[in-house]
Amino acid sequence: MQTQTREQAIFSCGEWVHLQETFDVINPQNGITIATVPKATGAFLTEVIERTESMFRQKKSWATHERIRVLARAADYIEDRAETYAHTIALEGSKTIREARAEVTRAVTTLRISSEEARRMHGETIPFDQRPGSERRHGYYMRLPMGIVAAITPFNDPLNLVAHKVGPALAVGNPVIVKPASATPLSALLLAEALEASGLPKGYLSVVTGSGQELGPVLAKHPSIKMISFTGGAEAGDQLAKLAGKKKLSMELGSNSPVIVLKDADVDDATSSCVDGGFSAAGQNCIGVQRIYVERERYEEFVRLAAEKTQTLRVGDKLLDTTDIGPMISAREAERVEAWVEEAVAGGAKVLAGGKREGAFFEPTVLVDVPPSATIYHEEVFGPVVLIEQIDSLEEGVAKANDVNYGLHAGIFTASIDQAFYAIEHLEVGGVMVNDSSDYRVDAMPFGGVKESGVGREGIKFAMEEMTETKVVCFRMK
Repeated sequence: MQTQTREQAIFSCGEWVHLQETFDVINPQNGITIATVPKATGAFLTEVIERTESMFRQKKSWATHERIRVLARAADYIEDRAETYAHTIALEGSKTIREARAEVTRAVTTLRISSEEARRMHGETIPFDQRPGSERRHGYYMRLPMGIVAAITPFNDPLNLVAHKVGPALAVGNPVIVKPASATPLSALLLAEALEASGLPKGYLSVVTGSGQELGPVLAKHPSIKMISFTGGAEAGDQLAKLAGKKKLSMELGSNSPVIVLKDADVDDATSSCVDGGFSAAGQNCIGVQRIYVERERYEEFVRLAAEKTQTLRVGDKLLDTTDIGPMISAREAERVEAWVEEAVAGGAKVLAGGKREGAFFEPTVLVDVPPSATIYHEEVFGPVVLIEQIDSLEEGVAKANDVNYGLHAGIFTASIDQAFYAIEHLEVGGVMVNDSSDYRVDAMPFGGVKESGVGREGIKFAMEEMTETKVVCFRMK
């Protein structure tokens, strides 16, 4: 497929709109502009919010069977055009074409699960007679749409992470306004295309592109926005939370995920899993492997295999099926990772594989002997770098894993059920993957973290619950 620059409209309350001011969407691999996209102002976004609110109040209700049908049709629409969606994901972002195809498959699944869960979102009866004197009272609670959900999404999963916010919001009957990452807005707009073609009522979705610094505060402060669902950096999350006040928040803010490898583990399997989990999507993955703690008896073997397997990865043109790792999202981000690696090396770290940058490409890199003072030791690298450290016991590994401000996912490799459960009980994270790397997720599971990794949970059913208001109904019978 040839690269062509196109003028892309945004999706505003069911209408495709061009604006006078635009910005470029650039392929990070070669710096070529692939599209121009409207740059919305805060005033324009305010109009979208107010129009959405008006259309939502006028419609009053959207039948469950209609929501089910729209979401299921949108999944089919994307599946029928999977290669177009995958090409867009790969072209505007960092993913290889193989990784992009996998993301399209996941997005289809996310929408289908949203469709299925729409029929299961219900309340329960309440035994009011548990209180003496209430024997003649009967009732229940139900879950109702809360109003407009603002979805602010990152560049690293530009289709499926948008689907993870839009699908649940629509499944419970909420309108949703998406502010996608400026680096990768085209995939979100393709999702809007699928939903429009599937019969989505006007006013239930808008995808507004522009500066996060200008649009984010509008979404955070406008009284008609009832919830903010944000995936991004911790600093931006803190700023949004301060502006949002009493709004409901769901935030996934990243991590620097640990994996513990014990002496009874299958080391060949563990290294393969950690290499894949550390370097997929050029390491730009919130649950990607960053810190690996290996018990002393298997440390040398693990380090050797990890370096060997890393060196076999093919870095290059992301649109080729043979490529394992494409560019990072920008040369600037690759330069940041390069600086962090250089800082660690200056402090005594050794590079066993990779470590070099060319433009937006950064080689998959394995580091050992990284000093705790190094930035890369305790912050999220969000790039293709893993750190391997020797430990003397599971307890030491857990303590080191917990000794950061993040807690999204962790992994542990062991043949012992007792040691696995020790890790499950003591690791301060939102998810523990046993005999797998931290980089594992299915779209139906609850997903989120503790500490600086965020608040709330995604995963379709769990996001739907976050996006509803609970109303209790009680009848006093005579």
